[in-house]
Amino acid sequence: VQLQASGGGLVQAGGSLRLSCAASGSISSAYVMGWFRQAPGKQREFVARIIRSGNYVNYADFVKGRFTISRDNTKNTVYLQMNALKPEDTAVYYCYAATDIFTSDDSKHWGQGTQVTVSS
Repeated sequence: VQLQASGGGLVQAGGSLRLSCAASGSISSAYVMGWFRQAPGKQREFVARIIRSGNYVNYADFVKGRFTISRDNTKNTVYLQMNALKPEDTAVYYCYAATDIFTSDDSKHWGQGTQVTVSS
């Protein structure tokens, strides 16, 4: 499966952005779709994930109440609505697809990343 992420940009603290990630190819491999992020000098960290039906979503504690993940299976696309952005949210955001929620990072399919920069 191939993933194309978009929607990053520069925003002021308190602002909003919506990231999109479109999947193509072997869509059956995209049972789980989600997002990680990596800030300069830091390790990549999990942000959010959602299963195909949308009945299960999972968020990192630092985004709960601010970010919302959703997906449109008719478009094979996952979205990350980011509100109340903080400077510490600045990072490259990577979408991923996986066959199940236990798939290791090495076995996930990754998008190319989209830069999110939040100014103070």
